[in-house]
Amino acid sequence: MDDLVEENPRPPLDLVDIVLEDDRWEDAGLPAMAERAARAVGDWLELGEFQVVVLGCDDARIAALNAEFRGKRKPTNVLSWPAIEFGPREPGSHPDLPEIEELGDVAISYDTCQREATAQGKPFADHTTHLLVHAILHLAGYDHIDDLDAKTMEDGERAILSRLGIPDPYLEHET
Repeated sequence: MDDLVEENPRPPLDLVDIVLEDDRWEDAGLPAMAERAARAVGDWLELGEFQVVVLGCDDARIAALNAEFRGKRKPTNVLSWPAIEFGPREPGSHPDLPEIEELGDVAISYDTCQREATAQGKPFADHTTHLLVHAILHLAGYDHIDDLDAKTMEDGERAILSRLGIPDPYLEHET
């Protein structure tokens, strides 16, 4: 029996490292939402061990990040920075999964998430979890640059959110 036990087993990574710049995120439960979203994406993609950093911030901070990294001087709901640059692939195909533990970083704005959830009549936690799933898929190489890629990514989001019991976030936007 002793030969079945590793001498120094490696502890599992925490999937999410949270940085909170806005205290409202603590009250809203961002750490648990981010962990739940990361675990669901990892399970769906069969990623194994990985880690993401999630910054919970407000509109002012995300607007500054959006201006710095995307040249857009306005707030947005979520931003992501993959740890690696992905090569080109056939439109609509799934990306090759990265073989790295640190997928990248995500920033999410409380103000914009709250505003959007209210405007769309969605529970705040469901909307935020959707945005986190979306951002983590970006870290894994998914994008929505063209229609085929958008469909692939949205189908993945739907599958992941369905596993979490969250309704299809795109349903009311389809014609």
